[in-house]
Amino acid sequence: MNTLSDLARQHTSLESRERAHLSSLVGSWALLADLSFSDLLLLVPVRSGASPDETERFVTVGQVRPATSQTLYRHDQVGRFFPASEQALVADALRSGEICSGEISLKSPVSGGAGESGESGWSDSGAERIAAQAIPVCFDGRVIAVLLAESSCLGLRREGELEQTYLGVFGGFATMISAGAFPFVSDEIDSEEAPRVGDGVVVLDESGRITYSSPNAVSALHRVGFHANALGRGLDDLGFQPGVLKTAYRLRVPVTVELEHGLSVTILSRVVPLIRDDKIDGALVLLRDVSDLRRQARLLVSMDATIREIHHRVKNSLQTVSSLLRLQGRRMESLEARTAIDESVRRIRSIALVHEILAQEGGDEVAFGEIVRPIVEMVEDALVAPDRPISFKVLGEGPTLPATTASSLAVVLTELLQNAVEHGFPPGSSGGEILIELEFSGSDLVIRVHDDGDGLPEDFDLATSTGLGLTIARTLAAGDLGGEITMRRVDARDAGAGTIAELRTHFSTVSAA
Repeated sequence: MNTLSDLARQHTSLESRERAHLSSLVGSWALLADLSFSDLLLLVPVRSGASPDETERFVTVGQVRPATSQTLYRHDQVGRFFPASEQALVADALRSGEICSGEISLKSPVSGGAGESGESGWSDSGAERIAAQAIPVCFDGRVIAVLLAESSCLGLRREGELEQTYLGVFGGFATMISAGAFPFVSDEIDSEEAPRVGDGVVVLDESGRITYSSPNAVSALHRVGFHANALGRGLDDLGFQPGVLKTAYRLRVPVTVELEHGLSVTILSRVVPLIRDDKIDGALVLLRDVSDLRRQARLLVSMDATIREIHHRVKNSLQTVSSLLRLQGRRMESLEARTAIDESVRRIRSIALVHEILAQEGGDEVAFGEIVRPIVEMVEDALVAPDRPISFKVLGEGPTLPATTASSLAVVLTELLQNAVEHGFPPGSSGGEILIELEFSGSDLVIRVHDDGDGLPEDFDLATSTGLGLTIARTLAAGDLGGEITMRRVDARDAGAGTIAELRTHFSTVSAA
């Protein structure tokens, strides 16, 4: 579906700043729909050579339904075109720059909707008379669009104090829109947490005294310990931080703060200044009980701390096992036994590295690129001798992976690096370079270890190899990672020389690091 910006660019003569103003209005107009109990449509004249007095067609670039009343529209109206002759109220508001009110006929949309041909996309069948208010949207002294508020005229609902108050406040916002004072220039688009009219409303006069509080607002104030009659009082009396209202009045922008009652109750409040004739005319305060949301947030923080502590303890336990193995290895007289223990220590340390990073960052996922370099340093410290210098180079970052998957990959990479050092550069060789490449595309990961050492024997076959390291690597690759390891000798005609060991695997749930 086309967005407001798309429709405005394609069919109107609005400039980028004007389109941004309309986008800002749409970003905060759910408040207006709730206060007016109305469906709101944002209408813009279609580009033509005619002057505003001769506007021929409008296009609907935005629509919002009220949460406080039943909508008049079952179908989306965005993108519909109709002649100005069918919306005289809108044309009058656009031409005069004044708010126009009256009754109009709501017609049923023709099946298939309207198109660029100029057809209105409406029929007279099932027409209903509705109350409408056309509000000119002014920007930099020029009317650029019309906000049409439509509500039922059936008279089934008697207007009480709440409705009269809400409609009065909406009238204030309508005046601000026509004067170019709303939406607020520095106001951020409402988030999912932002309070709405149905959550609770408090209305203030220009002096900051409360003139009305809705039933839901009274209930919210009760939760923070205020049980007295709020009428005639200021926000400070309700428990608000001193200066909140003064800040909203002085800066002429909404101010959002939280009221807390112990650790169990949190009320999110949004103070919205009302402006008339360039003067502060009062304020609207929206209240929402977000106690459950804050409780969940605290629980998540606690869970995150717990997960970090678990990873920290696992890392410490693995390091303890590693230290015990090293102590045992020093007591071994057999070179073969000491070598086997040293290899086991490196495998355990590679898994410990994963949990160390998770203990620092929290969560249960880790960027594999952050594990590769510590593994390279570990292998370099343990196996590279001064008389056999080997340089390591890492290219790429790899994906973000679950801890269990990252642990298996870390062990596989450790085995491939260890194999490259021991067999590519045996004692007596002059050393060389090992390149580690990480390639991640979509959900396919390739880890390539290329050494420029002696290369594989002519009769080498990975499938029949009995080496423990490669057996572990193949088992983890096939079992835990669902992938495959291949090894091949690099011929002289290829780039470099030596051996390339490659792991290819596919993941269904990973993200780029």
